[in-house]
Amino acid sequence: MPISPGQRLPEARFQVIDDGVRHLDTAAVFAGRKVLLFAVPGAFTPTCSNRHLPGYVEHIDAFRQRGIQPVCMAVNDPFVMDAWGRAQNVPEGLLMLADGNAAFTRALGLEMDASAYGMGVRCKRFALYADDGVVRALWIEAPGEFRVSAAEHVLEHLPD
Repeated sequence: MPISPGQRLPEARFQVIDDGVRHLDTAAVFAGRKVLLFAVPGAFTPTCSNRHLPGYVEHIDAFRQRGIQPVCMAVNDPFVMDAWGRAQNVPEGLLMLADGNAAFTRALGLEMDASAYGMGVRCKRFALYADDGVVRALWIEAPGEFRVSAAEHVLEHLPD
């Protein structure tokens, strides 16, 4: 059962590249702020690279004007997430979180088995809006779709 609005985000550790590998926990990412976490099944994959991440890069100022920090996450290692962010010209401050072992993804109940594609366990495509670590809204894509987790859709449907 996936996490739902009103629930507190689970404790987990992520990795980012910042002068080497740096570990961040749930509190470091979510405590005391509004965060829009959008998750993709895999860095450098077609929909993720051509549509999902670019939409958030394009609309980052619209989120920031509302006091919301967009954050990208995938079940990839931090080196892949860093390289993908650089290849996509991700602006300063947009965290590219690596959930390498899918621990956070599993704790959210948003994992999927992509073994048939040689990718193992990955996260479903979703967007999650949290305020101070509490989920306020969640948009989960149906398999093979890209609609409700798009930056444009999320901006139109954010709760007040």
